[in-house]
Amino acid sequence: MSKELMDALDLLEREKNISRDSLFDAIENSLVTACKNNFGRAENIRVEVDRSTCDFKCFADKEVVELEDDVMDPLLEICLDDAHKIDPKAKIGDIVAVSLNSKEFGRIATQNAKNVILQKIREEERGAIYNEYYTQEHDIVTGVIQRFIGKNISINLGKADAMLNENEQVKTERYRPTERIKVYILEVRNGSKGPRILVSRTHPDLVKRLFEQEVAEIQAGTVEIKSIAREPGSRTKIAVYSNNPNVDAVGACVGVNGSRVNLIVDELNGEKIDIVNWDENPGNLIQNALSPAKIVAVFADPDEKSAKVVVPDYQLSLAIGKEGQNARLAARLTGYKIDIKSETQAKDAPGFRIEDYMDDEDEEYEEEEYFEEGEYEEEASEEVLEESEEETEK
Repeated sequence: MSKELMDALDLLEREKNISRDSLFDAIENSLVTACKNNFGRAENIRVEVDRSTCDFKCFADKEVVELEDDVMDPLLEICLDDAHKIDPKAKIGDIVAVSLNSKEFGRIATQNAKNVILQKIREEERGAIYNEYYTQEHDIVTGVIQRFIGKNISINLGKADAMLNENEQVKTERYRPTERIKVYILEVRNGSKGPRILVSRTHPDLVKRLFEQEVAEIQAGTVEIKSIAREPGSRTKIAVYSNNPNVDAVGACVGVNGSRVNLIVDELNGEKIDIVNWDENPGNLIQNALSPAKIVAVFADPDEKSAKVVVPDYQLSLAIGKEGQNARLAARLTGYKIDIKSETQAKDAPGFRIEDYMDDEDEEYEEEEYFEEGEYEEEASEEVLEESEEETEK
């Protein structure tokens, strides 16, 4: 039995990630419970388990009295003659440990002991699963779509199920049972029935974690993701910075012929991704963030966290984007409230001087090479002139 018990403990520790100490504690508690059920109480019961051999013994600590007629409670007292059979040196008033035969326990006591062990195993298993996924909170994992619960989706992560709530689903995505999907773990709660895991497909950090997985330079710390703005299912803007002047941050994220970013776009079911260079100068950062639109001038007020931007007349729609998306994402990316005007609108404004919008260091904006790829072209609205459309579709 000891060998079988040892094998069972090894298996539980290996497969369920339950510590042996917790299991030994459960065995000791179960034996005490069995004694209590068998004798009615267990205040003087001791259980000893050899943790190297799994041998276990149950003892009842009894007080020695002189005669058998003096024994008022057999569970608590023992006569001197019987005590000498256990310890020849025992005297009246001493405490003698009397061995109990656990095989003599009744069926109910044995069943209760079994239930105590099983309950402890379930608790430890739930705790191990909770700890495993708690360490992955705010990270991404791969799961399999199981079933729909109303408008929510149950996703199997391997050892536990997660819930993808309706408000964390991308409206343009179609989810099918048995489909493998990557999700971002929002929160892990420890419940009475096991860990409750909430996941998301809309969180901006989902895109961030995908880049960290695909781009070796980000994993090494050479390239940093400084800011990210996302409209799930449509477009994401991400600002990156290189700590090494010999490493192009944007090029590293895009990869050769877009190999790296295309993997992420595929995982996001075609969501467009704009990658721009981070700049400590707010004007330059805003100019980069409004890509692929060309910028004439930028005036940024760091105190007010606001900026005025002037663009060529034919670039106004491109700078604002379809339904204002480009400007909206640029504002989130930079943290600035951005007011965009065309050159004509700016010149018609009272007291307008182009010099007020420009710094000496401002240079003519040049589109980054990666925006020339078809995958990242801006969807300009109908008002954009043919010249602008041809330029963005190169």
